[in-house]
Amino acid sequence: MRFLCRPVIAMLFLSQKNDPELHPYRRGLYFAFFNALNWQVATGTPSVLFMAYLGADSFQTGLVYGWPLLLTPVQVFATLLLPRLGFKRLTLAGWGARSWFLLVPLALALLAPAEPVPWMIGAMVVAMFFYSLSRSVGAAAITTWLQTLVPANVRGRYWASDQIMGGAAAVGTLVVTAALFALLPAKWAFFAQYAISITGAYIALRCLRALPDIARPTVMSLAKIRTDTPRHLFQPGAFRTYLWLAILYYVVVTPLSPLGAFYLKATVGLSVSAIMGYTMLQYCGTIAGNWFMRSRIDRTGAKPFFRSSFVIFGVIAVGWLVCLRAPAVTAWLMPTLYFLMGAASGVFTAANVSYLAKILPEHDRALPVSLHGAITAFIGGLSPAAWGLLLKPGAGDAAGISPVAFQLFFGATIAGVLVLVFLVHRIHERAGHVDPLLEGSWLLRPFRAMTYLINLVELPGRERKEPKDDPAQR
Repeated sequence: MRFLCRPVIAMLFLSQKNDPELHPYRRGLYFAFFNALNWQVATGTPSVLFMAYLGADSFQTGLVYGWPLLLTPVQVFATLLLPRLGFKRLTLAGWGARSWFLLVPLALALLAPAEPVPWMIGAMVVAMFFYSLSRSVGAAAITTWLQTLVPANVRGRYWASDQIMGGAAAVGTLVVTAALFALLPAKWAFFAQYAISITGAYIALRCLRALPDIARPTVMSLAKIRTDTPRHLFQPGAFRTYLWLAILYYVVVTPLSPLGAFYLKATVGLSVSAIMGYTMLQYCGTIAGNWFMRSRIDRTGAKPFFRSSFVIFGVIAVGWLVCLRAPAVTAWLMPTLYFLMGAASGVFTAANVSYLAKILPEHDRALPVSLHGAITAFIGGLSPAAWGLLLKPGAGDAAGISPVAFQLFFGATIAGVLVLVFLVHRIHERAGHVDPLLEGSWLLRPFRAMTYLINLVELPGRERKEPKDDPAQR
């Protein structure tokens, strides 16, 4: 952890003297750090495990995990508010509202009895719906706001620092929550994890408030959207071919993380701290995957990384089948499977944003990239809920997921991976370097990264207000 801790400490105490170029934008980096405390708990494995603690079934758990993806279309409509509200006000409205809904799981953690109570499960599902709805409103503006605010000459260092800050906070959150479950009773550990999430959201919001706004944009006309959308979706070409490949990828891969964690807790009875430890390895794998390909993708292109990602997911599915058939090896094999899952998803996400930049001309990129993000995220969000419904135990059956049914799920995963390996041969790629469409800590959220590419605005220019160094904020 030292290689993460030292740069993070340096960035947390960023001063005008040691880095005058990044110093005016340091609160954006602080936002990445404290925001990770929020999303790691609210939209990740900790909330999946809390659903299992409440006694939820696989469908309800898949629905909670899928809400941030299913509500992605809200981002498209939220962009219509940008000319009126501006980037900063819209972001603060969404990011400010979302944390209030985390008070629901905070209270449920203390109130939940030993036996499941249906209304508590329903309350959690509804609370996470509104959390994800608010998050989608804020996500409609934040990427473009920060990308435009930071000058081009320091933008690369800014996003690299952003990724280090977000990655360190995400992994650190999992370490702390795993320790909480090892030391405290479950209800107090869940209470503490949501308290951490709410605190992180509050500080992140304060950081955003300290940043200046940029010029309000004009929104892409509805006539252009209506005219060009069918062309992008149905006209033969590289974009349409790749869109269908990406849709299949998200359908196949998105359910692995939530349903795997739910099975380990609800069916196997593994401790929450152990599953948190596995999830920490998953995020370490994501960081490693991004780091590994960063210096190689310009030489090899994205296709070899797509192929590698799909093959690794096939290996993961086979590994799960081995664990289901021989439970004694689970403790030995599962850490490797989680690390590989993080690496494979991180590699695909980074290759994805680079490949899209290659096949779409810069002057005509906003709409197809937004369509790609909205469609893949929405359909990917359906997948955990749909599989959760299929794997849901019948009346009178034991809670959790049947091992036999779960074997069928991984059999379907292997079939999907084989189709993906076949389809990747059909896409074409030109050689050479291209700037990726997305950078920073967004890439550490592989199944939600594409939602941050939705951008139907037309900026009037690069003019912006320079942030003033307010002594009260030091």
